[in-house]
Amino acid sequence: MLLREANGAQFTCGFQCEEDCTSYIFSIFISPKKDRARGLYRDVWSANPHYPVKDNAILNFTADGELVLKDGDGSIVWTTNTAGKAVAGMNLTDTGNLVLFDDQKLVVWQSFDHPTNSLLHGQKLFTDQKLKSSVSLTKSSGHEDMYSLRVTDKGLFAYVESNPPQAYFSLLVNGNDTNMGRRYLRFLNGSLSFFIDFSESSDPADGVIGIPPASSAQYLKLKRNGHLKVHEWHSEVLTTITDLTENTLDECSYPLVCGRNSICATDGQCSCPRKEYFRRVDDRKPNLGCSEITPLTCNSTKDQDFITLKNIKYFNSIADMDGKRKRDSEMEEEYLDQVPGMPNRFSYQELKSATENFSKKLGEGGYGSVFEGTLGDGTKIAVKCLEGFAHVKKSFLAEVQSIGSIHHVNLVRLRGFCTWRSQRLLVYEFMSNGSLDRWIYHEVREHILEWEYRKKIILDIAKAKCLAYLHEDCRKKIVHLDTKPQNILLDNDFNAKVSDFGLSMLTDKSQTEVMTTIKGTFGYIVPEWQSSIITKKLDVYSFGIVLLEILCVRKIFDRSILEEKFWGARNIVRFSLQTH
Repeated sequence: MLLREANGAQFTCGFQCEEDCTSYIFSIFISPKKDRARGLYRDVWSANPHYPVKDNAILNFTADGELVLKDGDGSIVWTTNTAGKAVAGMNLTDTGNLVLFDDQKLVVWQSFDHPTNSLLHGQKLFTDQKLKSSVSLTKSSGHEDMYSLRVTDKGLFAYVESNPPQAYFSLLVNGNDTNMGRRYLRFLNGSLSFFIDFSESSDPADGVIGIPPASSAQYLKLKRNGHLKVHEWHSEVLTTITDLTENTLDECSYPLVCGRNSICATDGQCSCPRKEYFRRVDDRKPNLGCSEITPLTCNSTKDQDFITLKNIKYFNSIADMDGKRKRDSEMEEEYLDQVPGMPNRFSYQELKSATENFSKKLGEGGYGSVFEGTLGDGTKIAVKCLEGFAHVKKSFLAEVQSIGSIHHVNLVRLRGFCTWRSQRLLVYEFMSNGSLDRWIYHEVREHILEWEYRKKIILDIAKAKCLAYLHEDCRKKIVHLDTKPQNILLDNDFNAKVSDFGLSMLTDKSQTEVMTTIKGTFGYIVPEWQSSIITKKLDVYSFGIVLLEILCVRKIFDRSILEEKFWGARNIVRFSLQTH
């Protein structure tokens, strides 16, 4: 056993076991000074983490200068492969580096060149290396050694070792010139710094990740649960200095947080997909995952089907190992930068402050909630927070692409947007009188707008919507697809403006129709449009329904009215549509 004390801690090189001590791993571990006997030690490097040896194993430093680990049956488990390289001795440095050196004191082999689960001060992680999460000899959670940490030309990435590996965390750096040399990450006192291999003597080449300076020996470790933490000893207590993943990930963003065959719900709770098909491995420990009640086999696919799951989260696959494939968010950012006349980009904190932590809700719909806010200059705004997973990106891009670069007096102005983690927020001008439905769906006649106001609103909608601007005057033809009173907003003077372009379609003016999946609101989409062919006539029909509702000051498709009256009103619009 080799010992080295330095900077408030002790490094030990020897055999490690846990609990019953029937299996051993040759390791370097760190502990408070002279307190290893109390069990206060943590491994920072291992020679044979996947091949533990038994009691009668032998570690031999051969005459040829090779360090060899043999199991009790004589089989070679691990070796430094340094035979014939003039190795003169072995040393454990005060930084925790196990070194084999020659008679000139030059390094022939060192553990720093073969990282396993940790980085110590001064240690490097090159692009062709990786850290692997720790392996427990006795306490199995079912997914040890399933996480890895790697350096790419884009930065630092953490992966779950699926096939292929999927990234769940990244720290990106500037620069992508790979012809200059091999890139690496180095753990220094107070930072994780990116370098190019020939420029070690210069400043960091690409970026620095700040870490609180050490008061005792520190180490960076990829944990069994996927967290990336920096630890150090304080008065014989192991302290976490920082968790680099915790600042950007919630608990469900760690791929195996709930174990195999299990799901992490949006409230952070672990559960099995369906109780009739899966059961917990241990009812007292939900994070150990679930086992199949009836095993799945490739030979009985006719008895298998997909299960629809609701209110769950799946970690984001943000990049592949070499960075060739870009993250969805990166592609979205690049796309937004190319949209002509792009509105302002707000930070999430700026909008959180403006809306008083999203406390003043104006309304909500199928695509999220809208909150009132005030910017620093006193400007009133409305912030729409898109919700859900599948449709958020599509709705967000449709909205930005549709009205981000156009301006019309009867279109609600998009002042800006925000993308932050999975959040997608849109910032509009504030419309003090809310949506049109508040002013025409009243049983009490005194609360209904006077005819002059309603006539003005009809003309405003026509100018903004079907007749003049969106279909004919824009650079691209815009088909709104969701015209209804809830999407028509009124300002302080009851000027009407069309909003909510989340379902809209952009087509070239030469296109008279386009195939797509029709979506919208019942009552405002013509029912016989089953062919999925989109034309501007869909908006004309919707406008006709809204026109009738304004004229009649009630819902045309109210389920409480007689069916023949309901379809009679719609037939008036259908006739108008056919003759348009």
